[in-house]
This record gives sequence, structure tokens and C-alpha cells, in this order.
Amino acid sequence: MNRRNFSTGIPAMDFMVTFLQGRVQRARSGELDRGASAVEWVIISAVVVAIVGVVAAIINAALSDGANKVGDCIKGASASKTC
Repeated sequence: MNRRNFSTGIPAMDFMVTFLQGRVQRARSGELDRGASAVEWVIISAVVVAIVGVVAAIINAALSDGANKVGDCIKGASASKTC
């Protein structure tokens, strides 16, 4: 019973054995490490997006507050008064 020429006579079983042998060979070769790198990049990207979102919310709140102050100043403006 050679590993390369393994045959049970049942096509589905032969396919399953061949498939599993290929998976075991890939796991032993370290080829599956590529997926870990992709996951790391996704996590790093998610953290960066979250930081950018928080900074954008802070800037938006500050600009909105400043715009409201300027609008209030313009509404109550007169020739003798400054803001």
C-alpha cells in the first residue's frame, strides 16, 4: 500500500484520502502561514480605520462648535460690538 498509489476501489474514498494527504503535506510545508499574514493585515487595517474614524469625529465636533460660535456672533453683531 504505497502512499502515492493508494486505492480502495471506491472513488469517493480515494478522493478523500488524496485530498487529506494533500492537506497534510501543505500543513507540513508551512504553506498555510500565508493566511495568518492576511489576517494580521486585516486586523491592522481595522485598527487604523477605527483610529481615523475617532479622529474624524473629534475634528467634526470641533468644527461644528466653532461654526456655531461664528454663526451666533454674526446674528448678534452690531457696529459698536465685537465678538
